[in-house]
Amino acid sequence: MHHTVVERELELQLILSPERSIPVPARLGYRSDDPFAVHVTFHIGSDHPVHWTFARELLVEGVFRPCGHGDVRVWPTKVAGRGVVLMALSSPDGDALLEAPAAQVSAWLERTLRAVPPGSEAEQLGIDDGLAELLAPTAADDLWLRDPWPGDESQDAE
Repeated sequence: MHHTVVERELELQLILSPERSIPVPARLGYRSDDPFAVHVTFHIGSDHPVHWTFARELLVEGVFRPCGHGDVRVWPTKVAGRGVVLMALSSPDGDALLEAPAAQVSAWLERTLRAVPPGSEAEQLGIDDGLAELLAPTAADDLWLRDPWPGDESQDAE
């Protein structure tokens, strides 16, 4: 089975305060064998890369309108006239607000949507085949269904 991997390296800004941000090299990753998820790795090339995984749908929607709640929130905005996508990430280790260039994120998302169109994710996983296989009766099922508790009735009668 051939899997498609769509990756893109880009520089995000880690927003420390309204006035201050620092550049963070990051990699966006998408794999057709994990079709519902996007993977973001921050601090690539450092000793302690940080990995986040969340729903692709969240990022697709977040390019256009605020979405998400809890650990991952994404929304579009303009900074100095440039379109950016903000990602607010919360974890037990802390919170981060990251700014990504909207054009680069959108172009990468476009490639993931061409690799696996929205709505076809389940086919990528072969979920239907897998379910059919799981639900198909096997010889062991016949034994199990025949009489799982032989002899119970006789004990009740005593």
